[in-house]
Amino acid sequence: MLKALLFCCLMMTSVSFVFARSDATEIPEEVHRLFPTATRIGAAHTDINVTPVYQLQQLLGYVFESKDFVSFIGFSGKPVNVLIGLDIQGNFTDLVIKKHSEPIFLHGLGEQSLRDFIAQYKSHNVTERFVVGGKSHVGNNATYFDGVTKATVSVLVINDTIVTSALAVARAKLDGFVVPSKRIINPDFFEPLIFDQLIERGYIQKHTIYRSEVAGLPSEVIEAANTFANPQEFVFSEHYYGFLSLPIVGKNLLSTDEYVRLQESLKPGEVALLVINTQGFRFLSDEFTPQTAPEFFRLAQSAFTIDARDLDFYSFYDPRFSQPVPEFETIKVLKIKSQGGLSLDQEMDISISLPYSLRFFEQNEHLFTLSFLLPDALFMENPAAKTHVSVPLWQQLWQSRWLELSITLAYLLILSLLFAFQRKLMKLTRMVRVVRGASLLFVLFFIGIYAQGQLSVVNIYTLLLDLVDGFSIEVYLLDPVIFVLWSFVFLSLFIVGRGLYCGWLCPFGALQEIMAVVAQYLKIRQIRIKPAYHKYAQKIKYVVLVGLLATSFYSLTLAEKLAEIEPFKTSITLYFVRYWPFVLYALLLLGLSLKIHKVYCRYLCPLGAGLAILGRFPLITLLERREECGNPCQLCKQKKCGVDAIEQDGSIDYAECVQCFECVVTLDNPNLCKIDKYKKNKVPTRVKNFHPVRAE
Repeated sequence: MLKALLFCCLMMTSVSFVFARSDATEIPEEVHRLFPTATRIGAAHTDINVTPVYQLQQLLGYVFESKDFVSFIGFSGKPVNVLIGLDIQGNFTDLVIKKHSEPIFLHGLGEQSLRDFIAQYKSHNVTERFVVGGKSHVGNNATYFDGVTKATVSVLVINDTIVTSALAVARAKLDGFVVPSKRIINPDFFEPLIFDQLIERGYIQKHTIYRSEVAGLPSEVIEAANTFANPQEFVFSEHYYGFLSLPIVGKNLLSTDEYVRLQESLKPGEVALLVINTQGFRFLSDEFTPQTAPEFFRLAQSAFTIDARDLDFYSFYDPRFSQPVPEFETIKVLKIKSQGGLSLDQEMDISISLPYSLRFFEQNEHLFTLSFLLPDALFMENPAAKTHVSVPLWQQLWQSRWLELSITLAYLLILSLLFAFQRKLMKLTRMVRVVRGASLLFVLFFIGIYAQGQLSVVNIYTLLLDLVDGFSIEVYLLDPVIFVLWSFVFLSLFIVGRGLYCGWLCPFGALQEIMAVVAQYLKIRQIRIKPAYHKYAQKIKYVVLVGLLATSFYSLTLAEKLAEIEPFKTSITLYFVRYWPFVLYALLLLGLSLKIHKVYCRYLCPLGAGLAILGRFPLITLLERREECGNPCQLCKQKKCGVDAIEQDGSIDYAECVQCFECVVTLDNPNLCKIDKYKKNKVPTRVKNFHPVRAE
C-alpha cells in the first residue's frame, strides 16, 4: 500500500513537472523582477500595449511601459518612462525606471533617490489616493509618500505618469474598473436659469451636513467637529458643487469675460469644478497652498480617487458672477486633468473630509459623502469616438507655454530691430548701455533660469546623430522655447555671426558678463592674456568640440557625461543644487571671470566653437571701422573689447566677437573716440567695413 502511494505521488510530481516545463517560456529579467513567480508571458495585446504574465495557466497581471499611455514632460523637458507591473487586483507588483533625463537625479542627487521614491508604490493599489510630500498625514483614505527634496517637480510628474498609465490599464483590462465613457458634453445644451433652478434640475449639487449627522458618530469625530465649527449651529457644513465646464453651469453663473478667462485657463480636455463653502466647516485648511489639492475635499468615481487641484482662478481676480449666488465664506475653482479618468456622465462621489485623532500619534478622517449623477441631457454621443485623434503632445506643450513663448519672441523681435538699426542707435550711448544691461538680466533670469532656454553643445551632436539615424522634428518641438531659440540662432549665424547668441542670448554668457561688471564695481584688476597665448587658448574650445562630436558617434551616453565641461546645467538648470565637484567647477569659472573677461566663453565653450564655425563669414558685417582704427588708434582693442576680438590692424574677428557694441558706441561718440580728439572735424568721414574679415 505504501509503495503504491509513493508511486502515485511520484507520477503526479512528474506530470506536474512536465506540465510546468511545457508551459514555461523564457522570462525577461525585468519582467521576472516585477512577477517573481511567473513561468511564462503571453503575446502583447493588440488593443493596448500590455503584456500578460502567467504562472502556468493562471493570469498574474500585466506588464507595460508608461510611455505607451502618457507623455507628461518632466523638469528636463522630456517624459519619464516607467516599466510597471500590475496584478489582477490592481496592485503594483513593482516598478522599474526604464528611461529618464531628469538632471537632478542624473547629475545631482543620484539615481538611488529616484529608485527609492518609486519603490514606495510597490504593493499599493491603483485605486488609492496618492499624496506626494504632504505636509500632514491625515486619514486612512490617502496614501502618503515621501517626496524628494530639490526634485519636487520631477517626482510629481513621475507620480502622475505612474498613476495615470496604471489607471488606463486597469480600466481596460481589470474587472471592476469602469471604462471611460464615450459620451461628451453637449456644447449646445443651454437655457437661462437662476441659481436655485440649477440646483433643482441637478446641474449644481448642494451638500448640507447637519449636526444631527455628526451627533451619531464616535466621540473622537464629534470632538473634532466641535473644534472646526460652532457646535450650537444647526448646520455643520454646507457646500455647493458645479462643473463650470458644462455650458449650462458656466455660462449661467459667470460673466462673459470670466467665462472666457476660464476657457483660456484650461487645457484641452480639462474640467473645472466650482466649490463654494457657505457656512460651517470648510474644505480648505488654514495652511492651504494655492495650486494644490484641498486638504478636506475628495472626488472619487468607481472607487478611484480623482486628483482635483486648485486652478488658482481667484487669487488675483475677484469672482464676477452674472447673477446672485449664495453668500460664501470660501470659493475655489478646481481643475481635473484630462487624463484623470473622470467621466462626467457617470455617478461620482464628492466628500468633505473631517480629520480627527484616534490616539496621540494616530490620525484618521471621516468622510461626509454626496453621491450624484448629472442629468443625461447634458451629454451627447461623441461622433468622433472611433476616429478621434488626440492633440499631439508638442502642440499641447506649445499651448501650455504660450506666455513664455510670447515674451521670448517679443525679446527676439526687439533684438532683431536693435541689430537692424544699430548704425542709427549707436549714437545714443547711454540708451545702448541701459539696453545692454537690461538684456543681460533678462537673458539670465527669464530665458535661462525661468524658461530654461540655455542651449547646449549636446543639442548639436544630438541633431547630427538624428540626421544619421532618422530625423523627427516632433522630438525637437517638445521644448518650444529651445526650438524657437535654436531656429533664431541658426538663421542669425549666417546673417550677423555668432555674436548675436553669445552676446545677447546665452544665459551663462550673461552671468559671466555680470561678473565682469561686479569686478569693475569692486575695482578688481583684470588680467589680459598675452596675444600669443590668447591665440593658442582660443583653439582649445575647437579641440573640445571635435572631441565631443567624435565621442558622440561612439557613445552618446559618454558624450553627454563629457559635456559636463559646460557649467550650464549646474548654474542655470539646477541653480547650483548639485554634487559639490560640479558646483565647485562652475564657481571656479565664475571666479575666474572676475579676473579674465568671459574666460569660459573665449577659451572653453564647445557650443561657442560650433557657432563660430557656422557663423565665421556672416553675410552682413555691421560693426563699422575707420581708417585710423588699428593704425594709429588702439583704444578699442586695448580698453573696450573685453573678449579681444579686435585684431592688431583694427579689423573685427567675427568668429570671436560677441557684438557687445562697445567699440561701435565708442566710435560714434566724439567724447570717447581718441581719433576725434585730435581732429578739428568732430565727425570725420567713415570708411565702412574697411578691413576685411580675417579668417583663421
